[in-house]
Amino acid sequence: MKYEIEFFGHENIRSNHKNTIEITKESHLTPRGDCIVGVSANSSCKDLPEELKNKLKNPENTFEFLFKVEGIEFSLKGKGHPNLTLTHQEDIVLRKSDFTCPRTLSVKCDKASDLVPREMVTKLQNPKTKGLLIISTD
Repeated sequence: MKYEIEFFGHENIRSNHKNTIEITKESHLTPRGDCIVGVSANSSCKDLPEELKNKLKNPENTFEFLFKVEGIEFSLKGKGHPNLTLTHQEDIVLRKSDFTCPRTLSVKCDKASDLVPREMVTKLQNPKTKGLLIISTD
């Protein structure tokens, strides 16, 4: 199963958080949002299809998250968790920890925003840059 989410860059993208990576439907971003790599996304946790939500709630499932921005790719893997509610109306957060909240999409991820290639971050600091997050699982 694959699901794609489009998002855009923002001048305040820093992408230097060591534990999380996030995209949001919000269009505003302050420099404090240092895990955010995209704004104005066309989906949040709440918007995901039920079939994907059910897969995300299974701790046996592994997911690949592929960020694509103007020919540059960054991928990470994460796990499902039975406590995921996937109800947040604005955000999607991938976490290295096993913490869950309505914003959490996946836990025990192998990477966070601090490892996003700096070339990709530079491109995402332009609000006209379009990105894509592809969520894949069997």
